[in-house]
Amino acid sequence: MTTRSPTLTTRHIVYLIVSAAAPLSAMAGTVPLAFAFGNGAGVPAAFVLTGLVLLCFSAGYAVIARRTGGHGGFYSAAIEGLGRPMGVVSGYVAVAAYNLATIGLLGAFGYFTSLVLADHGTHLTWWVCALAGAAAVGWLGYREIGSGARTVAVMMVGELAILGALDVAVVVRDGIPSALPAASFAPHEVFGPGFGVSVMFAAISFIGFESAALYGKEARDPRRSVVRATYAAVALITVFYALTSWIAVGALGVGEVREEAGRQLGGLFFALTDTYLGSAAGTGMQIMLCTSMFAATLALHSAANRYAQTLAGDGLLPAPLAESHPRHASPHRAGLVQTALNVTAVAGFALAGRDPYTGMTTTMLGLGTLGIVALQAAAALSVVRVSRRFGGVSRQRFAAAILSFAGLTVALWLGIDNFALLTGS
Repeated sequence: MTTRSPTLTTRHIVYLIVSAAAPLSAMAGTVPLAFAFGNGAGVPAAFVLTGLVLLCFSAGYAVIARRTGGHGGFYSAAIEGLGRPMGVVSGYVAVAAYNLATIGLLGAFGYFTSLVLADHGTHLTWWVCALAGAAAVGWLGYREIGSGARTVAVMMVGELAILGALDVAVVVRDGIPSALPAASFAPHEVFGPGFGVSVMFAAISFIGFESAALYGKEARDPRRSVVRATYAAVALITVFYALTSWIAVGALGVGEVREEAGRQLGGLFFALTDTYLGSAAGTGMQIMLCTSMFAATLALHSAANRYAQTLAGDGLLPAPLAESHPRHASPHRAGLVQTALNVTAVAGFALAGRDPYTGMTTTMLGLGTLGIVALQAAAALSVVRVSRRFGGVSRQRFAAAILSFAGLTVALWLGIDNFALLTGS
């Protein structure tokens, strides 16, 4: 049986990255919290500033991606710039962080899928939905990565389309000056009370963008595809998040956005959709929220598997996990282990009687997020060290790495300082 040749293009990698960021889940889940507890009408600017920091990170990360051949993610980046001991630590943190984030998203998928089904007359407990999701994610993760990329692409297009339709409807009905209030970028709104909280939620919303460097072995042209996909994904996510949150401020009103978001929280965007697009579109958004979480779970599952495979290949995890499927070229054994871990986690939380959202999702996703932001900061520092040790890095990229390290360190500190708000724990 022959080994399948690399199949991923830049477009496929972008699908996986954007799906990991879960645009609809971010808009429906984290933006209302940023409105309510952060800087209110200044949230769009927080997305822009966070996106700029991550674009700086991407510029530096491109140096590492080219040196490592476009694979290995944060593990390879840390080894390249900080040495093998720090690389080993980063590798283990990456495996833990991506697995925790996957488990957290699986809990959210089960919780919201159960609620949506109940609204339409079908009653299934959250853990049944979560186990079904774990099985589907495990099956797609076992197969060739291109099939998973195509699956998440369909889901991603759906969630971007419904949010895009909402944006257009608000602009058409209310007009550009009302839909895009200049006050959102006024300094007193941007840097007002809660600015740090909004930056923290913005950073959470970008989680997964850095995963391009894990697919180098399966990319047709890894040295170019990984870099291009990272730039494209960060730019797309930044523009979409900033624009949609800005239009939401316009729809709610600059003076009312904080209070209204605090009152509706997770129902905010569904209420806006009912108002501007009708109840049928609101129902469609509910369904797409579930598919958005499924796509994000699949993308993070794929990232976790590839970290485990890379570490196993270097003797840091059991050797069988390093094997690729002879036909699908996927890290199938690492995927099976992670699927078993997912099932065990769901069963454990269910048997303990813990709430799937406040007990499983917020805690697991919160811990995973902190780990990933810490890895991003370490990778930015690694770029600085590489440029000092080997040279050949332009002043612009060196400055970008310094800026991104500073910004990501601040984001990490904000995440730790606001962990209770982030997780409710």
